[in-house]
Amino acid sequence: MIRSQDRDVQYWFAKPYADFVARLRVPSGFILLGAFAWLSRPNGASMALGLPVSALGMLLRGWAAGHLAKNERLATSGPYAYLRNPLYVGTLLVALGIVIASRSLLLAFLFAAVFVLVYLPVVELEEQHLRNIFPDYARYAAQVRRFVPGKRYQAGGASFCWRLYLKNEEFKALGGFLLAVAWLLFKVYWIRP
Repeated sequence: MIRSQDRDVQYWFAKPYADFVARLRVPSGFILLGAFAWLSRPNGASMALGLPVSALGMLLRGWAAGHLAKNERLATSGPYAYLRNPLYVGTLLVALGIVIASRSLLLAFLFAAVFVLVYLPVVELEEQHLRNIFPDYARYAAQVRRFVPGKRYQAGGASFCWRLYLKNEEFKALGGFLLAVAWLLFKVYWIRP
């Protein structure tokens, strides 16, 4: 069993399960995409409420990607100074905004289930990996919350880097977000439920 204590929540996941669901992350994304295309019933008001939330999530993801040098150095600058998993928090905000814009309770349930059953165990695996490759990770994790921003971590860090943003291929998430917005606009203005 993997056990990670956090100030916010305690997680208990069997490693074989976490390894298994890590492989489901991409396929579950395609399932959610299909569900989104089918179940979304947006209107102007839902779009006005949901899209700013999603845009905020995309900004957080982009900011984080520009500070993340995967497996090279421990990210403690930018949003990582306030929370350990800004990419996942950004993803959660993007999904929340899309769900609000889509006006579908079933879609909300599916997104929540995937986050709890797939993403939380993956976060646990990633944190175990970071503990193994970065000796300072334990001290960092003791001071910075997993998903809720808190007090700023006091450590030197790099500034935002476009090279890292591109290397981390965050532009693909932006492209996916823009396609989702285009689909919602198409449903509002051309299909009209």
